[in-house]
Amino acid sequence: MKRKITILGIESSCDETAVSIIEENNNKTKILSNIVSSQVDVHKEFGGVVPELAARSHIEKIDLIAKKAIADSNVKIEDIDAVAATAGPGLIVCLSVGLNFGKTIACSLNKPFIAVNHLEGHALSPKLNSKINYPYLLLLISGGHTQFLNVKGLGNYKRLGTTIDDALGEAFDKTAKLIGIEFPGGPKIEEYAKLGDKNKFNLPKPIINKGGCNLSFAGLKTAVLKISKKIKTKKEKYDLAASFQKTVEEILLKKTKIAFNEFKKNNLSKKNIFVIAGGVASNKQIRKKLEKFSLEEKFEPIFPPLNLCSDNAAMIAMVGLEKFKKKNFNKLDYPAKPRWALDEKAIFLKGAGVKL
Repeated sequence: MKRKITILGIESSCDETAVSIIEENNNKTKILSNIVSSQVDVHKEFGGVVPELAARSHIEKIDLIAKKAIADSNVKIEDIDAVAATAGPGLIVCLSVGLNFGKTIACSLNKPFIAVNHLEGHALSPKLNSKINYPYLLLLISGGHTQFLNVKGLGNYKRLGTTIDDALGEAFDKTAKLIGIEFPGGPKIEEYAKLGDKNKFNLPKPIINKGGCNLSFAGLKTAVLKISKKIKTKKEKYDLAASFQKTVEEILLKKTKIAFNEFKKNNLSKKNIFVIAGGVASNKQIRKKLEKFSLEEKFEPIFPPLNLCSDNAAMIAMVGLEKFKKKNFNKLDYPAKPRWALDEKAIFLKGAGVKL
């Protein structure tokens, strides 16, 4: 195995067009470039992501983004060792753009192609700036996913808990929309919350005392909907945002405690590591609360840097790097997978009638 490895990563699972080049040299990983193009202006008037428009935007931008990532990295394209691209989960029309672009580069350069699970990208994202040994407990909180996972190794995951309805990021976005915050509003909830009374509204905590470390946010979102129809002032909007933020924090702390106990049952390692990743992990108040709680419970909390919490291609390249070292390559006919669980043995737990 050569001492220096350079991986090109591509991400297009939803509304971010991203390309990155990372390098490992003497077991030290460095991000050489990480370009992310947002589509906020494309989807703003619709209040959410429109798949067809997102795919069209990926097609228009991906070549330009790739050229910038290559230029910024000071790496010649022919000197990369492999191409890694997100194959799922996500919007299939969006996935197909980045996936086919990556396959084309790999084929033209005669380099290995690596299909990456977007969720595995989040799971391994802290490895870009931290030395982490397996196993570790992962809380993945993003726009489309909310899960507790025992990360035993590359490609080896055991789901301990998941949301049975809305993902946490989705609940943030929907709450923001109900309050009247312009898309994408989820990240702005925290700003509103700082100006409000967190004890003003008593919001529900669905399945807080049952279901292990499974989570539910649909009932919380419904409660916000009912209250939002009655509030009239800016101050009340701040209060609702603060009450929502506080409720989410309480739910996460309670379920994290259960996940800690589940993780310790199955792992006798001397060091307990807790990784929090995904877009919602950029919420500073949630980071602060989970960090404090983790230390109290003798877990070492590890977060990706804020710029690596949301969708990016450096995390895809990181998975590509790990797979490259194991010679875990894929054929060029690898399909896009709109659904692709990290723990494929886990029971599907979404929809009406779920019993916990």
